[in-house]
Amino acid sequence: MHASRGTQKRSAGLGLALLSAFAFGGSGVAAKPLIEAGLDPLHVVWLRVAGAALIMLPVAWRHRNLVRERPALLAGFGLFAVAGVQACYFAAISRIPVGVALLVEYLAPALVLGWVRFVQRRPVTRAAALGVVLAVGGLACVVEVWAGLSFDALGLLLALGAACCQVGYFVLSDHGGQEAKGREGREGKGGDGGSVEPPPPLGVIAYGLIVGALVLTVVARPWGMDWSLLGGTAGMNGTEVPAWVLLGWIVLIATVLAYGTGVVSVRMLSPQVAGVVACLEAVIATVLAWVLLGEHLSAPQLIGGFTVLTGAFIAQSSAPKPPSGPVAAGAGAAAAAAESELSAGRASH
Repeated sequence: MHASRGTQKRSAGLGLALLSAFAFGGSGVAAKPLIEAGLDPLHVVWLRVAGAALIMLPVAWRHRNLVRERPALLAGFGLFAVAGVQACYFAAISRIPVGVALLVEYLAPALVLGWVRFVQRRPVTRAAALGVVLAVGGLACVVEVWAGLSFDALGLLLALGAACCQVGYFVLSDHGGQEAKGREGREGKGGDGGSVEPPPPLGVIAYGLIVGALVLTVVARPWGMDWSLLGGTAGMNGTEVPAWVLLGWIVLIATVLAYGTGVVSVRMLSPQVAGVVACLEAVIATVLAWVLLGEHLSAPQLIGGFTVLTGAFIAQSSAPKPPSGPVAAGAGAAAAAAESELSAGRASH
């Protein structure tokens, strides 16, 4: 009876994880036509984050104690995992293919290992080092270095900036986790023996979206946006689609549904398993961009993309186990990352 119930729970969790990966993977495909129709990438990011923040306001109110208890974590999530990642990613896809931008972001686990090894001076395993080598080598194939970088250099730098923003949240999450451990230890010495409850992932996501929206409002200045473009259409590989439909997809599906199903799937599976499924986000984004936008990748790029994901997975699963987990991924493992640190979930696209 219990085994059957456990199997059903894992199956449901796997389904939600796949749904989350699909939802996250479609964000760039829906955003790029809006950008090509004339909207500034920062304005598209602001519309996405602000719209999702409005929808998540009831969740934020329910967890309003987080503002007092974990202000640094909320600020870091909003600044790095929401505003930073989204702004850099959407700016990148305005210049380079969606799949390439997302694969560059999958250098984040490798960059985190570099931080652990050279800044924190903590040892890393040989398997983790191998994962870094695979990720970097695969990325070289994706950008076709033998052709002198076949893609826009600024676009690649922006995608790398998105990966660095993920690393920033990794570091902040790790610091927050160490603070929680220290606080728990002090309380234990005080004699009550109580444990410190980790912050709820959905609450952190809600406030991260609010903080991100506030930051992006200052940076994007949406009052200067051409709002009339939202009443028109945007082209997707020759097909005209209403702009409001694409925006609705970005806000409701690629943000609210993606984050929500991602967090629930982690609780039904585990951060590690959900993180593996989240790697499918890059595959889904590449396939959708191929079908809907006509962005074809060459055979070496596809092989390189597979190598990047393999290396990112090895680096992620072989790293020392800090309180935080993979944040993106969008990167790709946004909800899984937040949950690893907060379960004690994921910040993606």
